[in-house]
Amino acid sequence: MSGNKIIAIIIVALIHIAIGYVLVTGLAYSAAKKLVERVTTVDIEEPEPEEPEEEPPPPEPDTAPPPPVAPPPPINVSVAPPPIQVQSVIPPPAPIARVVPPAAPPAPPAPPPPPAPSQARGVSPKNQSSWARRIQENYPSRALREGTEGTVGVSVTVNAEGRVSACSVTSSSGDSSLDQAACTGMERYARFDPALDRDGNPVTGSWSTRITYQLN
Repeated sequence: MSGNKIIAIIIVALIHIAIGYVLVTGLAYSAAKKLVERVTTVDIEEPEPEEPEEEPPPPEPDTAPPPPVAPPPPINVSVAPPPIQVQSVIPPPAPIARVVPPAAPPAPPAPPPPPAPSQARGVSPKNQSSWARRIQENYPSRALREGTEGTVGVSVTVNAEGRVSACSVTSSSGDSSLDQAACTGMERYARFDPALDRDGNPVTGSWSTRITYQLN
């Protein structure tokens, strides 16, 4: 008997002894039955070793090997190197072209500043009612004796101080004494605010009016 069969028989004997003990000790029959169902007898047979088969010799080739071929003789090819040109004089480098960017157009001129507001004005009389009354009250004595009345138109030149520097009769009253008295009164009593240029400086100007001589 082989060793595996002996081991199997011993295992089976031990199982039967265990079952008998269980039955003797009064364990449940069902537990013993389940244990018996789980035990299976395994008969293990050891395979006999097979002897290795001898491999048949390889078949002989039907065709003869090709005859040896001699290698071709080496070919020596000599190629002459290209001629080397040696330049003794080094040419100067090419000039570098400078690119000058176009000049930017000139900026437009700044607009002129706005002109300052002009302060120019003409001659204006100062307290005209006061000095006009004094001229009329200075009635010429000859015209007063003769009872002559009339209206004299005058044009005066007013200097930078506001005084009359010249007077001329533009419309005669018909009486020379009244005409002369009108210009004399203007040069003596008349006062003005002088004319101004655009910068506000006082300058010479002209002014015209009419003076009436009348007896009450």
